[in-house]
Amino acid sequence: MGYSGHKHQKGLKELTIADNHGFVIAPLIVRPVNEHDTILLREGVDGLADFASLIGLDLQDSYMTLGSGFDSVYNKWLIRSHDMIPVIKPNRRGTKDEQKLEQMYADFNEPIYQQRFKIERTFAWQDTYRKLVIRYEKLEATHTGFKYLAYSMINLRAVFGGNSL
Repeated sequence: MGYSGHKHQKGLKELTIADNHGFVIAPLIVRPVNEHDTILLREGVDGLADFASLIGLDLQDSYMTLGSGFDSVYNKWLIRSHDMIPVIKPNRRGTKDEQKLEQMYADFNEPIYQQRFKIERTFAWQDTYRKLVIRYEKLEATHTGFKYLAYSMINLRAVFGGNSL
């Protein structure tokens, strides 16, 4: 576990990559909260590419939507290097110049980004599992195992009925 001095919290953060149906499709990346998200994204995208090649999934020209916290030239390059299209909400960073704002939003695909709620729904489903909301386990491996179990149960909902996606 790590300690984030900025947010005054101790714990772990995760990066989970899911498709538009809410299926978790990449290995779960868990790191201490004091590590930057860019490190998690690099591992997550590489893990997604490895998993996709393992099962024969073609990622070419597929969209990867991310929040404005991931808005950087490096992250866009990283996603494009795996033949995917980045859809990252621009981070205004206090910009008030209209020309700069237009340039930021020039290649931003708003209709695709609005489908992000499907991904957020997966994370909300994760919060229905009490063992994940309140962490009772001391070992990280046990907690990660319960996350994998929860994501497996979420993925199986569509296959065997239950809540429709």
